[in-house]
Formats: sequence, structure tokens, C-alpha cells
Amino acid sequence: MVRPFVRVSYPGRVLTTLTGFVVVGVAIGVGYLLGRIGLLGPHAPFVLGRLVFYVLSPFLLFVVLSKADVHVLFSAQLPASALTAAIVLAVYVVIARLVWRRGLGETVIGALSAAQVNSNNIGIPLSLYLLGSAAYPAPVILMQLLILTPITLALLDAATSDELRIGRTILRTVTNPIVIGSLLGTLFSAFEIPLPDIVFEPLQFIAGAAVPVLLISYGMSLNGQKVLGVAGHRRDVLLASALKLIVMPVVGWLVATYVLGLDAHGVLVVVVLAALPTAQNVFNYAQRYGVGQTISRDTIFITTIGCIPVLLAAVLLLPH
Repeated sequence: MVRPFVRVSYPGRVLTTLTGFVVVGVAIGVGYLLGRIGLLGPHAPFVLGRLVFYVLSPFLLFVVLSKADVHVLFSAQLPASALTAAIVLAVYVVIARLVWRRGLGETVIGALSAAQVNSNNIGIPLSLYLLGSAAYPAPVILMQLLILTPITLALLDAATSDELRIGRTILRTVTNPIVIGSLLGTLFSAFEIPLPDIVFEPLQFIAGAAVPVLLISYGMSLNGQKVLGVAGHRRDVLLASALKLIVMPVVGWLVATYVLGLDAHGVLVVVVLAALPTAQNVFNYAQRYGVGQTISRDTIFITTIGCIPVLLAAVLLLPH
């Protein structure tokens, strides 16, 4: 069913959009301040990161996905986002691999920096405030976790070792707590399995801590960063950032509008998701495999700041 075209006044859009940015920005700012003064100690980012990864994010994704409309999970927005990401990945790979002759590992990390969006800890709260629902990033989360992640890990394994350990890659993927939470939530939604309040309410209570802790943890990670401070990979960072902030939203708009013919709201969802900053787990991959750390870290920082005017422009200019 096509959504009715609703024209919202510009002042209303601006206020709603800015509210979302203020909420996210304050949480990140609190985290940065905590990291700056060292209130929680030197190990706080590591501890909060593990808390988010192993507990809070799986709970949040299960709660969001289990209550999401299955038609949203598998709507036309999914192929639109997938095609958009594939195009941007291909552009980066051609330039980095064929023109600049980068190694496989650096090319993979750079391509992910350009095309893998932060659909979880930044995407969920922004989607809630900008689009009215936290469920819209769910299809992208599933696509990235179940398709992009295994391919990425396999390529990085091949780039940093003498053999491709497919079994280990599959095991790492299926035992990922975020993947488990996402899959269970999707199954509960797809089969419309009801959960009594005595079960769902505790899950929702724990999930409610995910977004604030995620944003505070990210803010702490920004302390001490020097963007573009390492010579040798500045053009990689600038290319990935430009593709992420400018090219990807434009490609998303073209794909959603002219290739798949989505309605106004669907186009807005695809563009907003495409304009999200680079996913933090790209840096986690870079750390794990010891390749492309500067590229991923600096691109995450630039796109996290730079996505604000891009998202604001998308919400103000696109009809919804």
C-alpha cells in the first residue's frame, strides 16, 4: 500500500530533526567528557564496548525486530539499500585497488568505511527521531550482519593469513550475539510468535539501556583522536568520507526513485539510512586484523560529524 503524501511544515521538520540530533549529540558529548576527565578509568571504553556488544545490542535488536512489521523487514527498502551499498563498494574498490594499487586488506577496510552504515547505535536512535520508528534500520542490520560480515571476514582472513578459514568465519558469524539477537527477533516477527508481558517487559527494560550506553561509549572513543594526522592514507580517508556522505545518499535516492520506484516515504528512509555515518565495527575489524586502522578510525569520525548537515538536508528537502 502506498503511503499518503504528507507535507509537514519546515519549522516542524527542523524542530523534530534538531531534537533527534540534540538527543544523540548530548549523549555523545557526555561520553566524550567522561573520557576526557577519566572518571570511569582507562578500561571504561573496553568494558562498555563489551557490555554493548554481548548484552545490550542483542537485547535491543531482539526487542525491535520481534515487534517490527515483517513487511518492513523484507520491504523494497532492503534491495534499495543493498544495491546502493554494492555500487559504493564497487566504486571504492576500483579506485583503491586498480588505480592506487592498495593491498587487499586496506581495500576491504576502505570499502567498508565508504559503504557500511552505522545502522545500530547511531541508526536506531536517529531513525526513531527522524523517521518515527526504530525498526527502519533493521533490514540494513540484517543485510550487513548476515551477508556483508561473512564476506568481509573471509576476505580479511585471506588477506592476513596463508589460508582461507571458511569454517572459522562461519562459526564466528553464527555465534555473534548481535546476529543471534537479530535472527531470533526476525523469527518471532515472521512467525508472529507472541511474548507475554512477564517475558517481554524485562527484555525491553534491558534493551532500553542500549542506545544511551552505545552513544556514551562512542563519545568516549572520540577522546584523543587526531583526524588525518597520519600521512600516507589521507586520500583513502577523504575518498571513503566523500563516498559515504555525498555519493551514497545520492545513489540511494536515484535507486529508490528511478530504479525501484518507491513512494516518498520509502525514498526518504533509503536516503536517511544511506547518509548514516560509517559503522564502528569497521574499526573493530581493522583492529582485529591489524590493517587499515587509520582509514577506518578517521572516516568514522569525519562521517559521524559530517552526516548531521546531510541528514538535515534530506529530511528538509525530501517529501514525506
